[in-house]
Amino acid sequence: MPFTPVNSRMVRAQIGPGRRMFSQRGAMLAYQGDVSFTPNIQGGQGGIGSMIGRRIANEATPLMTVEGSGTVLFGHGGHHVHVVDLTGDTLYVEADRLLAFDGTLQQGTMFMGSQGGVMGMVRGQVTGQGLFTTTLKGQGAVAVMAHGGVIELPITPQRPVHVDPQAYVAHRGDVRNKLSTALGWRDMVGRGSGEAFQLELSGQGTVYVQASEEKL
Repeated sequence: MPFTPVNSRMVRAQIGPGRRMFSQRGAMLAYQGDVSFTPNIQGGQGGIGSMIGRRIANEATPLMTVEGSGTVLFGHGGHHVHVVDLTGDTLYVEADRLLAFDGTLQQGTMFMGSQGGVMGMVRGQVTGQGLFTTTLKGQGAVAVMAHGGVIELPITPQRPVHVDPQAYVAHRGDVRNKLSTALGWRDMVGRGSGEAFQLELSGQGTVYVQASEEKL
C-alpha cells in the first residue's frame, strides 16, 4: 500500500527507485529524501490522448510526476483524504477530487453522457463538473479528496444507490449511471424538502460519497 494515513487530512507515501507517483500540483506538504517533482504534460499513464481528453472536458487538473527515493506527505486545502486500493478494477473519479495516485495505474477518461445520454450532460451542467470523468485502472492505490470525509456505499442489482450529484466523489465496479429528477409539485410551490436532481447508480460496485455537498 503506497499510502499510509497520517490523519484524516494527510497521507504519507514511500517513493522508491523505479516507482513513480502522480499528484495534484500543490498537494506536496513536505518530503524527506532525494525526491523530484516535475510538471506532467502527458496526462499520466494514459498518454497524450488522455491529456487532450481532459482538456476538452475542462478537467485539465495539473499533475506532478513524483520520483526518487524518500517519503512524501500529501494533502490539499485541508480536505479529508480517502484511500482507494485497486486490484485490477477501474475507479471513476472527478478530476478535481484526485490528490495522488500510484504511477502503475493507467489513466483515461470516460464521457458521462455515454451512459446517461442527455441526462449525463445535464449532470455536468448541474454540478459544474466536467462531462468527462477520469478513470484509473490496474493494481495500485488512489488518494481522493472530499469534504467532511467519505462513506462507501455498496451498489447491488437489487439495491441501486441515489446520490446528490454534488456529494458524489467516485465509483468503481460494473455500474451504470443516470441523472433523474426528483422535482414534484411540492418543490414547484416551494414546500419540498428533497433535492431536485439525483444521480442513480445501478449494477454491482461501490460509490464513494462525501459528507458535504460543497465543491472542492
